Amino acid sequence: MEPIFQIDINADVGEGINNESAIMPYLSSCNIACGGHAGDLETMTKVVQLAKQHNVKVGAHPSFPDKKNFGRLDMKISAADLYSSLKQQIRMLQNVLYIQKSQLHHIKPHGALYNIAAKDEKIATVIVEVMKSIALPLKLYAPYNSIIAELAHNENIEVTFEAFADRNYNDDLSLVSRKNANALLTENDDILSHILNMIKHQNVITASGIEVPIKASTFCVHGDTKNAIEILKFLNQELPKHQISIQ
Repeated sequence: MEPIFQIDINADVGEGINNESAIMPYLSSCNIACGGHAGDLETMTKVVQLAKQHNVKVGAHPSFPDKKNFGRLDMKISAADLYSSLKQQIRMLQNVLYIQKSQLHHIKPHGALYNIAAKDEKIATVIVEVMKSIALPLKLYAPYNSIIAELAHNENIEVTFEAFADRNYNDDLSLVSRKNANALLTENDDILSHILNMIKHQNVITASGIEVPIKASTFCVHGDTKNAIEILKFLNQELPKHQISIQ
């Protein structure tokens, strides 16, 4: 069967779980923590080498500079300080990529920064300004219908809409809080039908059971989901049967 749909599968890596060598063969892009919430030069170098070995596109995964809370909480920080931190984080990864003769493909904010930038114009503007300052045509991985996606689009930054393969959604397309029992999807068949619905019908069935329009061409599987490797293997095996290629 000839593929009709083409998608990307990404994962956040370099975050201290150390399963990159197991998951990298099943990814087409990755987002490397670059010092804000996790990650150091040694980790970045190791993960970039693995990505290069498996022909996986490399993105920067910058965060609020908050290792204590793993970048998962809102941080009261000035726009200038946030700009400076994000710029420094991305530059650190760029230096590693330069040494490894690899290229930066995209930016995907992490954790609270990602979620807040979807709704908050001030935070979204800082990220877009950082991207504009980098003399490279970078893509932004961002949620559909988000403020940051709109701002980036207006500044001629290419946006790749992202959805989460292993997370449940609320009716407003925000993610169900990790504090709730139904936040994560861990069963292979549930994850497959979740993704197929988003790709083929551009809909997601939310936690309350209603269908909400969504668009996405990159799908994230969280590396810290306990059965992440099994999920990724399953998707690589099953999606082509539905005329969906991963690249």
